[in-house]
Amino acid sequence: RWHAFGDMGYTPLGFVITAVCVLLAALKAVASGELLTGNIKLHPVDLLGHMAPLAMVQCLVLSVLSGEVSSIAQRWGTELSPLVNSFPLTVVFVSGVCSFSLNICSLMANKLTSPLTLCIAANVKQVLMIAISTIIFHIEITPLNGFGIVVVLLGSARYSYVCVLEKQQQKQSGAPGKSNPQSADAQENDGTGSRRILRDKESNIITDQDIEMQQPLVQGSRQ
Repeated sequence: RWHAFGDMGYTPLGFVITAVCVLLAALKAVASGELLTGNIKLHPVDLLGHMAPLAMVQCLVLSVLSGEVSSIAQRWGTELSPLVNSFPLTVVFVSGVCSFSLNICSLMANKLTSPLTLCIAANVKQVLMIAISTIIFHIEITPLNGFGIVVVLLGSARYSYVCVLEKQQQKQSGAPGKSNPQSADAQENDGTGSRRILRDKESNIITDQDIEMQQPLVQGSRQ
């Protein structure tokens, strides 16, 4: 068995599974962000409706392979049936409602922000969960764990600061006091076009004096 500094235990299979989970989580955030803000622009409920059936099939397959379905079938008549005990079914129902709400909030946040912001917020959430669990369950934090928490918080704060600076620069670049070459060209083109239209209208105008001068000529030609 392998051991790593600061971890309770380490195996190559566990490391591979963890790396794959991190990769799939990042890929999910990027793909959902593209579907929500790209050319398709799906609503979070519509996207969740396409993702939920696939997730259900995956959970069913894994539950059958892990033996969870057979275990539920064996314990159904004595422990898990709603007629015997309503608590398990209530827990499943409440968990489903909480999961639905969490997914909708996550997809909405991904649509309004960016996948990178969502991943950083997830890391901050994990840090807060660790900090709260240490307070509730009285778990001792080693210096290495504390250093990791501080690094995550500093990185998140730095990213938020950079985002605020970028938004301020964008607002300043679009301020009315500063000139915009594209808008100036567009205004010049609009002014040129309007002057051209006025000249065309002036050239096509026939005054009343012109009409009175042309009437004798027309009558003389008829005679």
